[in-house]
Amino acid sequence: MPRILSGIQPSGQPHLGNFLGAMQRHVKNQDQNESFIFLANYHALTTIRDSQKLRDLTRELAIDYLAIGLDPNKITLFRQSDLPEHTELAWIFSCLTSLGLLERCHAWKDAMAKGKKDPSVGLFTYPVLMAADILIYKPNFVPVGKDQKQHVEVARDIAERFNYLYKETFPLPEPDITVEIETIIGTDGEKMSKSYNNTISLFGSDEQLEKEVLSIKTDSTPLEDSKNPKTCNVFKLYSYFANDDEISDLRDKYLTGGFGYGDAKKLLLKKLHTVLDPYREKRVEIAGKLDYVEEVLLDGARRARKVARKTLDEVRVKVGLQ
Repeated sequence: MPRILSGIQPSGQPHLGNFLGAMQRHVKNQDQNESFIFLANYHALTTIRDSQKLRDLTRELAIDYLAIGLDPNKITLFRQSDLPEHTELAWIFSCLTSLGLLERCHAWKDAMAKGKKDPSVGLFTYPVLMAADILIYKPNFVPVGKDQKQHVEVARDIAERFNYLYKETFPLPEPDITVEIETIIGTDGEKMSKSYNNTISLFGSDEQLEKEVLSIKTDSTPLEDSKNPKTCNVFKLYSYFANDDEISDLRDKYLTGGFGYGDAKKLLLKKLHTVLDPYREKRVEIAGKLDYVEEVLLDGARRARKVARKTLDEVRVKVGLQ
């Protein structure tokens, strides 16, 4: 089976963008791929300075994955920090990665453009760690959103550099981007992101979910007029969860008129409850079994280490460390 590698930062309560862009895809493909999914808590250190918060968020993200149907017998789920092999390989890569390559990376450029005060070295070099995260498992594909494609390209650049200097070692992974959900739009019309405070929570309370859905930005078209489903984010979000007949029915309502955005939001809210409530109930169950969650992560780390250690030993020999 093709091998895939993906990581997600434990940066807070997951939202529909995380679910549609990555988490759901991981679960749907768990029978078709050899999958390594890691909780990127090393990367989270660039923004989280509270140790207990980081532990809690990392554990909560594992619970989230298990709640939406990830099978730990089919997918290797693990904490990034349980494998120091990642950081050792990142240091080796940093010694042959050019400054200019990292200066061109989006996250660093954005931080500079926004005048971020005292940006850390970790923020600057985290694409190197991400390259190590990816290449240490020699995956065929890396599922990413369109905005993360550059990180896979950086990993490929580093792999090519290593292969040139030390002979063929790393295959070049391909970014796996699902076109129809390249970017999930948030409640304000921008990309859905915790940074923009425009998310719709995956596991929020009923009250939170309703508040977030009702806050979705729409235009001022009167209720009685025809509306354009192609430009409406309520319609777009609904289409991710509805079947073809339901989507067609809502499109007809938009085009006919006499159907307001408030009605569409209520329909979206109902659909989200239908899809997400079983996950929410499962999450409550799993959250009561923390020993099981820890066992899953430690077992995943043991399985991941067999692959990571083999790659790192090969690299250590080639660069002259053993």
